[in-house]
Amino acid sequence: MPENNCANCSLRAKYDNNPKSFAGRFWRWHINFCPGWKKYFTSLPQENKVEIAAKYNFKKYQ
Repeated sequence: MPENNCANCSLRAKYDNNPKSFAGRFWRWHINFCPGWKKYFTSLPQENKVEIAAKYNFKKYQ
């Protein structure tokens, strides 16, 4: 199984550059159920989880 690339995801970068773009909104919707994102997010240290959760208004897996 390939390593997850959520930290360098091109859709995530598009969200960071323009959250209201179609690709940005798609990425934000997608992380609500993506198993790769869940694995990535839950593997982060708690302080990083808090930072990312705030940045992306993400309330799951905390």
